[in-house]
Amino acid sequence: MKQFLLLFISLITINSFGQIVHKRKLSMLGSPFEITVVAKDTIQGNYFIDKAVAEVKRIENLISDWIPTTQISEVNKNAGINPVKVDDEVFQLVTRANKISKLTNGAFDISYASMDKIWKFDGSMKEMPTKEAIKSSVEKIGYEKIIMNDSTKTIFLKEKGMKLGLGGIGQGYIADKVKALLQNEGCKSGIVNVSGDINTWGKQIDDKPWAIGIINPMNKNKVFATFPLEDSAVETSGSYEKFVMFNGVRYSHIIDPRTGYPATGIVSVSVFAKQTEIADALATGIFVLGIDVGLDLVNQLKGIECIIVDDKGKIHTSKGIDIQKYKS
Repeated sequence: MKQFLLLFISLITINSFGQIVHKRKLSMLGSPFEITVVAKDTIQGNYFIDKAVAEVKRIENLISDWIPTTQISEVNKNAGINPVKVDDEVFQLVTRANKISKLTNGAFDISYASMDKIWKFDGSMKEMPTKEAIKSSVEKIGYEKIIMNDSTKTIFLKEKGMKLGLGGIGQGYIADKVKALLQNEGCKSGIVNVSGDINTWGKQIDDKPWAIGIINPMNKNKVFATFPLEDSAVETSGSYEKFVMFNGVRYSHIIDPRTGYPATGIVSVSVFAKQTEIADALATGIFVLGIDVGLDLVNQLKGIECIIVDDKGKIHTSKGIDIQKYKS
């Protein structure tokens, strides 16, 4: 995650019962960030949102690998040297990340930050990297080399040059924590949207559930399905804007940490879950695993559903989603 700049626009909508929908758009964590709350007035609305912003900043200063003073940055600096004691909150987040790595057979891996950046998605690449360069780029990656000591709450990266990056799970975690904080503060309804990691609670002021529209990236002008979100989360990972083409093959910016090769065949993965953290990490893992393996995994997980759009524009869904029911 990147260090954030704080900019905001407030939007206020009032219903006949005196409730308001208060929305603020910001740039945080180097990404678009939007918080919507239902409150009794603008004072309470601003109070809730200010609390949320403070929580984002608190967590960012624990887990960002872009800020040199965070605990994760300290772990990275001590790779191959010493274990680093961290707060229980950080320890548990990394522990859960490693469990998802195991679940996805390493398709999701927070040590991906150790990867050599040999793929460029800014238009400057004219040819594929060599097989040797690709293999070498991922040599330091491996969640099995993240040593967690539960009794001392320390994290140790076994090899020098290893690095943790929590971007693939941290934004979802932040969305969950902001939701929990605001609920504890008495906010009955709202949405947290951390760059596409969305978590909701309560209902809109017209008593309708919050809803999310899913777009086929191959036809961006049309929402193909609208899903209600009732105290639940969704996250979408996409490669429709950042990719390269070689020999007719579309290589996404989401790279398989096990092989060093970019994922192919998928342009978008949307995962529905109760927690944004899980949706966030699984979306990345499914993208790397591919359509068949990804859907097979989701179909074995209780309370998790997903929608995959392949690079031909075809839509694939897990067993619990009936697209026709929610088709726009």
